[in-house]
Amino acid sequence: MEKDKLIDGKAISMQIQEEVILESEEFFEKTNIYPKLSVVILGEDPASLFYIRMIEKTCKKVGFQFEKYSLSAQTKENELLNLIEQLNNDNKTHGIIIQTPLPRHISQNNIQKALSADKDVDCFNPINMGKLAIGNPSFLPCTPYAVFEILKREKIKVEGKHVVIVGRSSIVGKPLALILLLKNPDANATVTVCHSRSGNLANFTRKADIIVAAVGQAELIKADMLESYPVVIDVGTNEVDGKLVGDVSFEEVSKIASRITPVPGGVGPVTNMMLMKNTLQAAKNIVQNN
Repeated sequence: MEKDKLIDGKAISMQIQEEVILESEEFFEKTNIYPKLSVVILGEDPASLFYIRMIEKTCKKVGFQFEKYSLSAQTKENELLNLIEQLNNDNKTHGIIIQTPLPRHISQNNIQKALSADKDVDCFNPINMGKLAIGNPSFLPCTPYAVFEILKREKIKVEGKHVVIVGRSSIVGKPLALILLLKNPDANATVTVCHSRSGNLANFTRKADIIVAAVGQAELIKADMLESYPVVIDVGTNEVDGKLVGDVSFEEVSKIASRITPVPGGVGPVTNMMLMKNTLQAAKNIVQNN
């Protein structure tokens, strides 16, 4: 595969990291404050614990403060709500993440509403999702934000193009569609969102200028589902025989795609850096408003 086809998420992540470090140092010089991110986890889900370790490492790279609150999976909902209220009112905490999935006895809807919209750096609160839906976002959800940033930094034209998003989750598919529909020179796309009831998926993907695979099904997107050399962004992370693979059959699709992200090393590294950008922005907003 030609090297110029491959979109290097690690390299993009490093670019953003340097920018965040410089910006946070300038912020510190003015305020004597480094941004702080607090993460709450209930239980010991291995995937969640791994993700939080990666967040902690990323915070250290950019010089942010990090604090983890580890709660039992049996924690009562009112106890979690009390902790969220405490963090909402803590002036030293600028960003908050409540790691999902939550235990079944806890209402995700109640937790989303309780989290301060000003500290909701992963766009968990319905207020922030609503602001995105009307085209006036405070924060962009981190994974869709990463996809958007990759397209922008790789100078891949989105305006006027047909983007097919495979997957309609509230974490990636839906918010990404809203981002790409924004009246913004880096967006302004025509967007089709496909899902499990869309029928013949290939009928849609063959008409795409850009395909974003975010459905969580290993190697779903095959070469025969593409036409006209589209850009392919693979958000999927699936473990198959001990190996991490995406939602795209990389070996065959990379021969046809004009540009493509790998798994791992594509969207993932950029996602964590967008979380840092959101946390820094939250810190700036909180300081300005106090």
